[in-house]
Amino acid sequence: MKAALSKPRMGSRGRPEESRAAILEAAVQEFSREGVAGARTDAIARAAGVNKALLYYYFKDKDTLYGAVLDQAFGGLTSTLLKILELDLPPREKILAYAGGHFDYIASHARYPRIVQGEMMRAGRGGSAQFQRIVKQYFRPLAGKLAETIKEGQAKGQFRPGNPEQYLLSIIAVVVFYFINAPVMRMVSGADPLSPELIATRRAAVLDFISAALFCQGAKPEGERD
Repeated sequence: MKAALSKPRMGSRGRPEESRAAILEAAVQEFSREGVAGARTDAIARAAGVNKALLYYYFKDKDTLYGAVLDQAFGGLTSTLLKILELDLPPREKILAYAGGHFDYIASHARYPRIVQGEMMRAGRGGSAQFQRIVKQYFRPLAGKLAETIKEGQAKGQFRPGNPEQYLLSIIAVVVFYFINAPVMRMVSGADPLSPELIATRRAAVLDFISAALFCQGAKPEGERD
């Protein structure tokens, strides 16, 4: 009788996609807690259920692994939001779909805001070799499409006049700040700002705020004009 085939273990190279995904997930947790300087590859390997040799097989060093984590965080967000901004929708609907999509993505990836904030701080101190690549690969295409949507809404009389770049920054800020500031809000209020109830309340408030700040009051939606 033939011997049964043995199943490859997570710590082997027999399941490369599963092993790599487990390493990345463990890395997201480690980098979000400890930052780049404090993160340890042995802790990441242990959490992923692999040995360090296998971790270095997929990622040659900690900086390469950190770059892959940034690509996962920024790449997933950018891909999701670009699809929304490419939809054939009137500007007002598209902006609200963008804001809701941005909010939902961050809400479903709770560890990403701390990684993003840490990278911003490193870039501000001139210590991030990754940041220029991230800006070119992810930030600029997304910001460009968002600015186009704002300009289109202004040209159609649906959005208030003003600097599109300032509106862009304000929209992103009102979406992101809640998640970055969640630990402080938890200490101040004693409630969990990331609970489903408060997340839903905040999401509605974000969309309402953007509508009030950007939309021309009394302007008819596209298709309803005389």
